[in-house]
Amino acid sequence: MTVYLHQRNSISKTGVIVSPLGLGMVKLGRDKSLKYKNQFKIASNKQALEFLACSWDYGINLIDTAPAYGNSEHRLGELLPKLNKDWVISTKVGEIFSNITERSTYNFAPKFIVTSVKQSLKRLKRDVLDIVLIHSDGNDTKIIEQGALEVLSDLKRQGWIRASGMSTKSLDGGLLALKHSDLAMIMYNPKYRNEQKVFEQALKNDKSIFIKKAFSSGHLINSDMKNPIQASFNLIFQEPSVSSIIIGTMNAAHMKDNVKKAMCALKK
Repeated sequence: MTVYLHQRNSISKTGVIVSPLGLGMVKLGRDKSLKYKNQFKIASNKQALEFLACSWDYGINLIDTAPAYGNSEHRLGELLPKLNKDWVISTKVGEIFSNITERSTYNFAPKFIVTSVKQSLKRLKRDVLDIVLIHSDGNDTKIIEQGALEVLSDLKRQGWIRASGMSTKSLDGGLLALKHSDLAMIMYNPKYRNEQKVFEQALKNDKSIFIKKAFSSGHLINSDMKNPIQASFNLIFQEPSVSSIIIGTMNAAHMKDNVKKAMCALKK
């Protein structure tokens, strides 16, 4: 019997509805300069389609990608129409990764953000982007104060995107992002709880939270905790402002296990 994630969560008041788990698609397009514990091979089109179809069958409707994830956006644009499902896609602006130098470069200028959104629309073969996040380089406050989120808000008003936010790297950044956008993507897990106040702010202002690195890029598994994956889900889903946890696997068995553990946490 297939276990299915029936629950859906709203992104603030945008009308965007997402599953409690989302698929992080960096492994679809990039295998260099990453912090994952284990090495991996980029999936073939056949493997990727099978994984995506299986994930949909288990109730996942959210995909998280970015220009910094190699050719992930381009591949999704080619693959998703073959599945003919109503996927919600979250992408980003601000960071670009070079396979040649194996380094990222960042640009948060208004013109660059607009150009990046146009390119993502083209690569993903979409008329509108569901969610666009600023891909922070760590200088969260400076990026926001210089107007990057205002650019996204303007594109939202123009109908290019449906929801905006920021993938932050600091407590102050998460709090400030919630003042200027619909959601913040933050790191949170049993070994890292520094941004608890972001949950409180989101709940107070009716904003949403995405969680990244819930398993510390695979390093949580080797901790001294008993059943660390379940413990992380239990901890995170205690927070009502969490709309989705982004999981970085492209392994169907791992995905199914995550779904089962997530459902167990959601029932508590």
